[in-house]
Amino acid sequence: MAARWATFDCYGTLIDWDGGIRLGLVEAFGAEGVDELLDRYHEIEPRIQAAEPALSYREVMARTLDELGAPAEQRGALGEALPSWAPFPEVPAALEEVRGRGWRLAILSNTDRDFIEASKRRIGVQFDVTIVASEVGSYKPAPGHWQAFEEEVGRMPDVHVAASHFHDVVPAGGLGLPTVWVNRLAEHGDPPPTREVRDLAPLADALDELVPA
Repeated sequence: MAARWATFDCYGTLIDWDGGIRLGLVEAFGAEGVDELLDRYHEIEPRIQAAEPALSYREVMARTLDELGAPAEQRGALGEALPSWAPFPEVPAALEEVRGRGWRLAILSNTDRDFIEASKRRIGVQFDVTIVASEVGSYKPAPGHWQAFEEEVGRMPDVHVAASHFHDVVPAGGLGLPTVWVNRLAEHGDPPPTREVRDLAPLADALDELVPA
């Protein structure tokens, strides 16, 4: 039987990315106005990634903090903190269930190798392939991660799973891939995903419905 492949975004999907960034912003600016700062962070970061896709993610975060006006001594704060960011509570068990049903797992992440390896250790579940932006010179929503996956595995994945509609659901759908949107924030997005879940707890069933064993 051919392997079934599910690719995953990491930060926001498996690891609490917003929670980690929010703590970093509070440390740099204080708690007042942190919601607005987080919204601005989400506007600035993808613009920097699109403009200079060869940048490391560590530098992308630093430049985003620069634009937000963080003190110079806080420029590297997010990069220093990222390896400590925790997975969402249901993630390890959900991924183990997916693996137990015969799926192979891959991460396609807008990050650096050292960051993703630290996060994988925190998740504690085996991934068969890991592709990061700083090694392919491309940040999602550009298609470089999926092209790199196809080159390594020999074909596209069966399903892509992610929390970001902009970075992942839209481009993966545009490549003709079924998508599972982990819509933790109850957002609205068009075009719609193939499946939508609030967290990873029901993921194994959703994947098996899309691609039966």
